[in-house]
Amino acid sequence: MQCPRCGGMNCTIISETSTSGKDFSVGKGLCGYWILGPIGVLCGACGEGKTVKESNFWVCNNCGYKWKV
Repeated sequence: MQCPRCGGMNCTIISETSTSGKDFSVGKGLCGYWILGPIGVLCGACGEGKTVKESNFWVCNNCGYKWKV
């Protein structure tokens, strides 16, 4: 692969991972604790909208330019 910016041939592929959303809801955890006891705290982690997105990019090792695969 050739860099579109500098024309260098020293390019590698990298993978970037990004997450969005919540891991734990305190409100649901407290409600679960109140209803089910200590095991109900795990309810705070149920049903949350956490998403993981992975993207691949080429990166030029000469100039640092990054572009999508």
